[in-house]
Amino acid sequence: MIVEGDFRPAPWLPGAHLQTLVPALLRPRVQLPLRRERLELPDGDFLDLDWAPPAPGPVILLLHGLEGSSRSPYAAGLMRCLHGAGFQALTLHFRGCSGEPNRLPRSYFAGDTGDLQHGVEVLRGRFPDRPLGAVGVSLGGNALLQWLGESGPANPLSAAAALSVPFDLDGAARRMERGASRLYQYYLLTRLKRALARKAGRMDLPVDPAAARRAHTFRAFDDAVTAPLHGFSGVDDYYTRCSCRPRLRGIRVPTLILHARNDPFMTPRVIPAAGELSPAVRLELSEDGGHAGFVEGWGRYWPERRIPAWFDAMIRM
Repeated sequence: MIVEGDFRPAPWLPGAHLQTLVPALLRPRVQLPLRRERLELPDGDFLDLDWAPPAPGPVILLLHGLEGSSRSPYAAGLMRCLHGAGFQALTLHFRGCSGEPNRLPRSYFAGDTGDLQHGVEVLRGRFPDRPLGAVGVSLGGNALLQWLGESGPANPLSAAAALSVPFDLDGAARRMERGASRLYQYYLLTRLKRALARKAGRMDLPVDPAAARRAHTFRAFDDAVTAPLHGFSGVDDYYTRCSCRPRLRGIRVPTLILHARNDPFMTPRVIPAAGELSPAVRLELSEDGGHAGFVEGWGRYWPERRIPAWFDAMIRM
């Protein structure tokens, strides 16, 4: 189902770039006190979990976006609002995103569903009597929707939500090569290259360092680094196999997706049509909102209003 969302942008923040940049750069950093837990993985690596203070309600796992963490403004805001609504919130950091490089050459990628599944299995074992949900933002939303679609009726979640998802990775990457969106690409690629350089200083990596340094687009970086690190034959193989859009029909868990047509990280062409969604998926579209922004007013954000309400309606104990 596709419906028009009830988001109304703050009148002093019109347009995609203001809606994207202002909450990312100027939002006050109000963060919950978090408890970190290291989750050891079967392959010898680790994931770091950041837990909000204890709460009695359903457990909600948050998946951040590219080079994000629990300290990212959107993540901190969602954690705070979920905790305030009585949910037990926590953030799962993708490998290498918690402030410490991970142990293995591999890192994380847009279709990284194995680590997500392992984390959910651990939570399911610890909280067998509580409903479990997950919310993913941007790259984390793509991984979440990919996993939901692949696992279908066997998925253990009771409900899910996703925000500003790059449904078609190739289409999103090509959009980032145009206009002002190149500034976002430059910023994120700079962070990816710094993380790669830190890691390369600690271990040998099966990538061409010169090609990685020369990469000035996501497509070039993913072809030189992401694909070979994670077993793909190249960037096109990676984007084809890890774009969540073809998996949306397989989702059986009640799932809310919030998305803006003017998201500067992609074009409206990447947004799936109603026929591409399973009956379990509700896609709420707005004309404005940017990428993971959606500022409604001073200190008010649509995802922080809408997502806790969705989980409250779907899985409140």
